[in-house]
Amino acid sequence: MPDVTVLIIGSGFGGQAAAIELRHRGVDDFLILERRDFMGGTWCQNAYPGAAVDVQSPLYSLSREPWPWTQMFAERDELYAYTQHVIEKHRLRDKCVISAEVVRMEWEEPHARWRVTTRDGRSFTGRFVINASGPLSEPAFPNFPGMDTFRGASFHTNAWDHGFDLRGKRVAIVGSGASAAQVIPAIAPDVAKLHVFQRTPHWVMPRPDHHFSKLERAALKNETVYRGVRGAIYWGLETRVVGFKYSRTLLKVLAEKQALKHLHDQVADPALRAKLTPDYTIGCKRIVLSSALYPALCRPNVRLHAKDEAIDRVVEDGVVTRTGEHVPLDLIVYATGYDATDGALRFDVTGRDGASLAAFWSEYPRAYVGTTVPGFPNLFMLLGPNTGIGHTSALFIVEAQLRYVLASIDAVLGRNGRAIEVTADAEQQYTDHIHSEMKQTVWASGGCKSWYQSRSGHVIAMYPGFSVSYWLATGRVDPAHHRVT
Repeated sequence: MPDVTVLIIGSGFGGQAAAIELRHRGVDDFLILERRDFMGGTWCQNAYPGAAVDVQSPLYSLSREPWPWTQMFAERDELYAYTQHVIEKHRLRDKCVISAEVVRMEWEEPHARWRVTTRDGRSFTGRFVINASGPLSEPAFPNFPGMDTFRGASFHTNAWDHGFDLRGKRVAIVGSGASAAQVIPAIAPDVAKLHVFQRTPHWVMPRPDHHFSKLERAALKNETVYRGVRGAIYWGLETRVVGFKYSRTLLKVLAEKQALKHLHDQVADPALRAKLTPDYTIGCKRIVLSSALYPALCRPNVRLHAKDEAIDRVVEDGVVTRTGEHVPLDLIVYATGYDATDGALRFDVTGRDGASLAAFWSEYPRAYVGTTVPGFPNLFMLLGPNTGIGHTSALFIVEAQLRYVLASIDAVLGRNGRAIEVTADAEQQYTDHIHSEMKQTVWASGGCKSWYQSRSGHVIAMYPGFSVSYWLATGRVDPAHHRVT
């Protein structure tokens, strides 16, 4: 039973960044627990056709690990290569236990440590736990009647079956968000018929991709140049918050106008355009970046089913829509996203005095600076509630959080202490402030229902302001807001 200073749950970019920062602080006594039988997280797991990042690659990377990207929006294979590079360079495989799916965590007060139990019964203990399992790791499925009766193939984009040859097949894509927008253009030329079942249309903006020349790639290897490029991209993305929170007029004049022009330029059929035109404010749902989606939907072998033609039930050889139409299929692909709010943490966590994290989150997930919760000492969550993964790079947010996490660990180790815990008052004040500010944003009042919201209706996935404000909030451990024992 290993007993370490820090246990890290998850080996994706969050877990990798945590390990790197711990070593940078001189803490090498850590262990990474990975539920799958391989390391790497999102870009190792997600290998569906067309998979690519929708944040500019120089910003969607670790600040300590520049990379000579081949294009501005890297595709999955290059992201996978980058992930493996980071793992190998920092010798993280030696620090990782694979096939270690966490099912339970318990705080042991007498020893001031966490006991973490995996599905196969193994037990690990650590003074601190950094949960880096990620909010976009648990696939969400619809609940259509008859799903288990379908005799064809079916899978989620998160678990693409590359052994299935879809050439010449009749295929359904359930969903129309970011992953669907990448899959549809990638497979449309190969399939006999592609049915796209869209619950709600998304706003789509052109994808301003750029393939870097050899000279540009060589320049990206220079740390100063890389920081400059990252900075330019970062501040450009930050300006989007002005529209998302402070000016609906700006959203309409700039973003919505451009999106409508993009739709009109690429879709000639007025009936199809009508199906693809959202009735809510741009930004309320995640904006899709694609210059290939609309042309794919205009292909003669592709049919878009709008909400009134939604799937009513699945049958042995296909689906039946709400209009009563029978659609024969060989494959159903669920591009239905992830349970990123209420279901983001899927294992039981028991804190001090038997406190249950599930009970604390019964109304909606919440945490001080999106990272830690009263009653759960020495526990930190990367990309936790309201950490703003929408308008900028999630890796920027992770690195901001890690400053706070490492400062918290330092506050304990530096005093030869036992534990650090945020106070209930500090968490309540922070949460009240977050949701008060959220009311002004397009995510809360833009007229849509999105995965940003929990079942309670609270917007959980987003930070209601500039990410630079979040960076400043995570820069130190406020002694008035924490108790060190």
